[in-house]
Amino acid sequence: MSQNLVNDAFWQGRRVFLTGQTGFKGSWLALWLHAMGAKVTGFALPAEPVSLFNQARIGELVTHIEGDIRDLAAVEAAMQAARPSVVLHLAAQPLVRRSYAEPVETYATNVQGTVHVLDVCRRIAGLEAIVCVTSDKCYENREWVWPYREDDPMGGYDPYSSSKGAAELVAAAYRRSYFSTVPGPRLATVRAGNVIGGGDWAEDRLVPDIVRALLAGHAPQIRAPQSVRPWQHVLEALSGYLLVAQRLTGGDAGIDSGWNFGPSESDARPVSWIADRLIGAWSGAAPGTGWQDVSGGAAVHEARLLRLDCSKARADLGWRTALTLHDALGMIVDWHKAVGAGEDARAVTQAQLADYRERSAASA
Repeated sequence: MSQNLVNDAFWQGRRVFLTGQTGFKGSWLALWLHAMGAKVTGFALPAEPVSLFNQARIGELVTHIEGDIRDLAAVEAAMQAARPSVVLHLAAQPLVRRSYAEPVETYATNVQGTVHVLDVCRRIAGLEAIVCVTSDKCYENREWVWPYREDDPMGGYDPYSSSKGAAELVAAAYRRSYFSTVPGPRLATVRAGNVIGGGDWAEDRLVPDIVRALLAGHAPQIRAPQSVRPWQHVLEALSGYLLVAQRLTGGDAGIDSGWNFGPSESDARPVSWIADRLIGAWSGAAPGTGWQDVSGGAAVHEARLLRLDCSKARADLGWRTALTLHDALGMIVDWHKAVGAGEDARAVTQAQLADYRERSAASA
């Protein structure tokens, strides 16, 4: 297998400490790591009752530890027991709108929680690689038409976005201060666009909100139809995270830095476009007829335009997207209709993972 693809042989038997395995992205990643034979210890808050983690029974596949990254002693105990070779830090408060209601929790989790994880990493013997997941919203968003590159300034208008920018600054300081000597672990940060996929049940997130409404037989309500985001299937982002971890362990120069993982320029689409295509694939509704526009009125600030420049990942990692946005939306409809019809959620998710990996290999 090409070094530019996620490599089963690399992950087979490798000890991985994964934070946030009860979340949407963490559940997909835990399943992928398990499929490759990694020995995964997960550390996260309890899963929501309706979640991919519970639907696909992820807790049966990993060493599952319930804990809070705001608790330094708990992080220390869990990571020391796991003795990982690779740390993948995904745990976060991930929602912009919740950050307005709960700013203290958001900063405590996304900033101080990241400090805790990175500080414990300093004391883990045999640790080789740390991948810290932040967000495309870490950039100081000027809402211009140009996509953001990895060396653009960090920032953030709202508590969530600024907490992710702050997490990037924390990681940069730890990288320079503690993770720049040989031998020793290497640290990278990864910034993905708006990830979508089957099994996402988060509140105030476009695709889950649409799916919940469709399952209930209601017309979805769309609050910002003209906002543009870099939409991509969750597996595209996760493939980038795994590639970075592989390359970090090899000690390649320049890998211990920030990385953007987003879709092609043509897949940065307005919310209305996503709503039309997703609802159309689900029910056959004509564009503009299957949802209600509830924009306007008293609303919190949310950026209207955001794009990522991913040329660095393509040039230096050989990373490529394997799915179009049409593919991704079709996979979401297929996942929810299959699981809604009673098919096993783990089997459905595993089948989509296997299909994605075949497409990725073909595109490489």
